[in-house]
Amino acid sequence: MGDIVQSRATASINGLYRTFNDAVGAINKANKSILTSPLTITLGDEFQGLCASLSAGLKIIRQLRYMLLHKSIECRFALGVATLETPINAEKAWNMMGPGLAETRKTLGDKRNPNAYRFFLPDEHLIERLMNAIGCSMTNIEQDWTARQLEIVTASLSHHGNDTDLAAAFKITPRALYKVRNAGQQHLYESQWSAVEQAVAELDKRYTFDNAEAADAP
Repeated sequence: MGDIVQSRATASINGLYRTFNDAVGAINKANKSILTSPLTITLGDEFQGLCASLSAGLKIIRQLRYMLLHKSIECRFALGVATLETPINAEKAWNMMGPGLAETRKTLGDKRNPNAYRFFLPDEHLIERLMNAIGCSMTNIEQDWTARQLEIVTASLSHHGNDTDLAAAFKITPRALYKVRNAGQQHLYESQWSAVEQAVAELDKRYTFDNAEAADAP
């Protein structure tokens, strides 16, 4: 689940609406294979979606976060575990019920919390607390980025070539590239993302095991 921060204060509601809808549409199209129920805009500036794994949900959150930040739109997310007790709605992410949905919504709804990355993990309270703490740190790093740092750091994280090629793409020297990434705390930021990704991958093994076990039950 996620929403736009201070959407009512924007200078152009129509512009924000179009950008938000375009971003959600692009994410749905790019991630169709890992979305159990597509990202669905619910209240104008809020959305929710359903994935079969935490790793898939985290991937989508990261893509949408970067996409919106590049448009100067601040957003926050909550990634939670839910057990559905109603049929999956594969067309839109609504009209489903089960433990975990309301709790994830509550996690997202705390307006006093500046964290852009929030987690609800039933029966994993220590891991949940640690991941929320890492989320706060990642949020702080992102909020300190200049527009140039945002552009270069996010490009660096998805670049699979060498630094010389990346520097050339930005028409700067490798030394200048290093300085921008260092000022943007890329090494720390990347290590935090890696820790969160490894944590959800391990959690997925537990939840997948439980789901498989339930599927085999009579």
